[in-house]
Amino acid sequence: MAYTNLLYEVSDGIAQVTVNRPDKLNPLDGDTIEALAQCFADIAADSAVKAVILTGAGEKAFVAGADINHLTKLTALEGRAWGLRGQQVFSQIENLPKPVIAAINGWALGGGLELAMACHLRVASPNAKLGQPEVKLGIVPGYGGTQRLPRLVGKGRALEIILTGEPITADEAHRIGLVNRVVPQEQLLAEANAIAAKILENGPVAVELCLDAVNRGLDMPLNEALRWEAAQFGLSCATEDIREGTTAFLEKRKAKFQGR
Repeated sequence: MAYTNLLYEVSDGIAQVTVNRPDKLNPLDGDTIEALAQCFADIAADSAVKAVILTGAGEKAFVAGADINHLTKLTALEGRAWGLRGQQVFSQIENLPKPVIAAINGWALGGGLELAMACHLRVASPNAKLGQPEVKLGIVPGYGGTQRLPRLVGKGRALEIILTGEPITADEAHRIGLVNRVVPQEQLLAEANAIAAKILENGPVAVELCLDAVNRGLDMPLNEALRWEAAQFGLSCATEDIREGTTAFLEKRKAKFQGR
């Protein structure tokens, strides 16, 4: 499959989606946003794809932000529509019932960090710099940065990053929980693939239900979220995978899940 400004390949059930505008540090423009929407819709419908790695082309940037030339021309209504569309696409990624891992190789700024935060897990190379520098341009993060960042690192730390507009290092991002791991750049994709492969060893229905429980539960009061978790647990108890998983454990062998 071919997508504007994206590279796409699948191996062993793991799709790699690469934002491919390295000459401009992989910025997000309208074409790229729409390509991401179509690509992840296709991934959702493709039963052969079990997990996704999202990265940027080259060694300098994951996604360095939005296309600044485009932003300067937006009216208030156009800006709102632009923000809403980006939020829709990033929510589409966040709510994909398959794990999505961001492999952050360099700059992840503005919309780039917002894209990474829409992924379920994040792995970074030591040269990564992550930030929401929108205030330096006189604008507000519009693709979910003011909402996902506090949920990941807490209100105070998020406000410092958003209000100063200063990027943080990969090590600092790891310290505050914004990224899961920091690995040498030459090992970045291998590490992301290793995490994806480890996830794929588990019951696929259970993985999907866990993603749903966490995503939905974060937007609910605790008592409602716990009931939702119990409902997902109940669904998992009705699968063939639970029989295989528990039997394999008792027989001290590796489970052979069928995803049903």
